[in-house]
Amino acid sequence: MKTVVLKFGGTSVGSLERIKKVAKIIATYKKMRFNVIVVSSAMSGVTNDLITKSKKLSNSFDSAEYDALLASGEQIACALIAGRLKHLNYKARSWMSWQIPIITDGPYSAARINKIHKKNIIKFINSGGIPIVTGFQGINLNNRITTLGRGGTDASAIMLAKFFKAEQCIIYTDVDGVYTTDPRNHKKAKKINKISYDEMLEMASLGAKVMQPTSVQDAKLNNINFTVKSSFIKKNGTLITSSKKAFSNQIITGITSTKNDSKVTIIGVKDRPGVAASIFKPLSLNNINVDMVVQNMSLNGKETDLTFTIKSEDLKKTEKLIKKNKKILYRKLSYDNNVSKVSIIGVGMITTPGITYRMFQALADKKINIMVISTSEIKISVLISNKLLKKAIAVLHKEFKLD
Repeated sequence: MKTVVLKFGGTSVGSLERIKKVAKIIATYKKMRFNVIVVSSAMSGVTNDLITKSKKLSNSFDSAEYDALLASGEQIACALIAGRLKHLNYKARSWMSWQIPIITDGPYSAARINKIHKKNIIKFINSGGIPIVTGFQGINLNNRITTLGRGGTDASAIMLAKFFKAEQCIIYTDVDGVYTTDPRNHKKAKKINKISYDEMLEMASLGAKVMQPTSVQDAKLNNINFTVKSSFIKKNGTLITSSKKAFSNQIITGITSTKNDSKVTIIGVKDRPGVAASIFKPLSLNNINVDMVVQNMSLNGKETDLTFTIKSEDLKKTEKLIKKNKKILYRKLSYDNNVSKVSIIGVGMITTPGITYRMFQALADKKINIMVISTSEIKISVLISNKLLKKAIAVLHKEFKLD
């Protein structure tokens, strides 16, 4: 029998009525004579509630206990799904990560799955059972529960598909696939039928919230095709696969945006070898991710202005680190919270000249000023005023014939 891995997100199991619907979906695949492995997130809102409780108890909650706390939400959801399936006369049971076990390495709250022991699950499946596995978590070599980061149930599903050699891996969520842009920002957004791993990875990293970036990376590394679709409506979803299988004539596949960026500019930095490293090292040591970077030399060649972007929540910490950094000399520090990043993504730009010009000209025609630019082989990102975000998305969506 073929194996299918079904992942259900927090909104899909967000209420008892939705769990009943999830059980029906699972039963459908069982009736189609699949070996079914289910992996579930916590019910929507549960994880956030647990985070709030931990903060009320301590500003420095122990990292191991924090992961143990957050992992409890998935246990509840899995038990409820299993209970409903048993009510429908299916053999089912919930499996916590340590019962399988799912082995992880890496730090608490950002662990990665490196091995899944299959013996217990295979034995249960061969007896006709449907295992309901807690997503988002595993155990480390010290037998402590570790979590995979927010959205980590996607990673659990991908790795279960890898180790159990699943024919299909389906990510059920509250949207019916991956769209050319966020429909909330542009009403003409369209669903994408197929998208490559690289395009999906860029979109996930640049603001699309459909998938966790590390999950897409795991899928690419292990050549796991997976589908994103809705648990609420019966519609075909989006297949994420290799570039060859996802090939289309569309140059640009999608447009993403972020709203939680801040632009930091250090003006009049005394230019010398290693000055940029001196600025960014303390940020790296404090887990502050620097995204876009641009450097401008002064006419006298002795000073430089360095501009970079970070997440808005890291702004105060960044400001403190720069001000107490004795290794750099500068005249002024400024920052801007009212910025957003817009990115166009598509493997088609590798072989198509003029994409940069078209993007910049389309924005210029609508008087949208570009503050910072960054590029890769299949994406171009620009920083703009956040009040012009929706306008920019509409302009680019039309320019690259995504409407």
